[in-house]
This record gives sequence, C-alpha cells and structure tokens, in this order.
Amino acid sequence: MIGVILAAGMGTRLMPLTKDIPKPLLKINEMTLLERMIKNCMNVGIEKFIVVVGYNREKVIDLCPELEEKYDIEIKAIANEKYDETNTSVSTYLASRFIEENDLDDFILINGDNVIDPLMIERLYASKNTGMIIDNFKELNEESFKLIIDDESLNEDKSIANGKIHSIGKELDIPSSSGEFIGVSKVKMDDVAQFNRILEGLIEENPQNYYDFAYKDLSVIKTIDFVLSNGLKWTEIDDHIDWENAQRLVDEFEN
Repeated sequence: MIGVILAAGMGTRLMPLTKDIPKPLLKINEMTLLERMIKNCMNVGIEKFIVVVGYNREKVIDLCPELEEKYDIEIKAIANEKYDETNTSVSTYLASRFIEENDLDDFILINGDNVIDPLMIERLYASKNTGMIIDNFKELNEESFKLIIDDESLNEDKSIANGKIHSIGKELDIPSSSGEFIGVSKVKMDDVAQFNRILEGLIEENPQNYYDFAYKDLSVIKTIDFVLSNGLKWTEIDDHIDWENAQRLVDEFEN
C-alpha cells in the first residue's frame, strides 16, 4: 500500500498563515499536518509515500528527507507544475499515473489539509475494495462535498455501505444526500487503470475538476466501499474557522 498525499494547493483562504508555506506544512502542537498524516498511515503499515507538491514546493521537498530518516520510510515528491491553473484531478492523476506506469500497489489518497481520527485510516485500509470515507453523522451545509448513493446497502456491523454514486458535488440537495466525502479514499491496483482513464476525461473536460467526481463513473463498473465515519471526527482546513477546529481536534485525539 502507498500513501498519496496532495500538497500542491495555495490555501488562499488561510492567508497570512500560508503566505510562505503550503497548508500541509502548518503545525499543530509542533507537528506539521503532513507529518501527522504520514504517521496515521504508518499505523496501518504504510512505508511508501507520494507527495504531490506545487505551491512553495521546495519547502515540502526539503522536509521529505528529514521525515524519511526519522521514520525509515520512502517519500517521492511529484510536482504539479500547473498547480495554480489546475485542481485536484490533475494532482491526483500525476500520482496515480506514476503508480500505473510503474505497476506499484494499491494506494490511499489523502487531501493534505485534513485532520482526521486515525481510526478512519484503519477502517479504510481494512476494507476489501476501492473505497471512500463518508461522514454519515455531520450536519451538511452548502460547502459539504455531498453524494447520493443509489441502491445503498450496509454490511452487518453497519460500517460499510455499497452501491453506485448517483450524484456527487457541493450543489446537491441536503435532505437527499447520503453524507459527505471527507477527502480520504483508497484505490485498489486492479482499479487504477480505469480510475486514470476517468481522470483523463475529467481533466480534458476541465483541468479545474476535482478528482472526487471520478468515483461516480468508477462506481458504475467497480465495487466501491463507502466506509462510514459513524461519528468519528475530522475536519478539512479551508479557512481560519477550520484551522481553529483542527487545533481542538488534535488536542482531543492526543489526549
């Protein structure tokens, strides 16, 4: 298993915190978001990582050897040269294409501005199929990246749902939505080629597309596990309110 962490974005809504560094290098309790997420992945045995860099890339690249030595892991940095003109579909494709071309392994894909309960990574890792972590508890709003699952069915312990994605995006009707995609997912190696072909179509349509949309088409031809949060906490860090929430969550996780 490989950990892929997206760290290319500019984080403009967090200025001035991100004036000189990308969001994944922000620190909570003296540890960067990037290092914290790497440690979460190491808890399930992941030792190889790909970090997609862009904005202030040199600072991320300079940190990688330190983390490699500290944790005895491997980190490959891949640059999204057009980070300021594209979105996560391109950053994801750069890593996923590298994995396909080199016939590597399944990978867990993580937005680099996330703080999550480490148990979520464990549940996703243990799932059998390509999967997405879905928050089925949080109160949804207009900014939530919502999805509607057709023919939804639950496993015995009600931790994983299966079905096809009918719709995905922020604009979906809240009462009809099944939950929110939290930006942490897994792609099995058997599905990487199809995933990449779908990403290529999204990028051709609009380089500003999110990779999240690729799972909708993939769910039609492959089984996707929707790993439910069932109350486990997380936050993405888009703005200063999120940043304050992230700091509270880290304190909660650590204590």
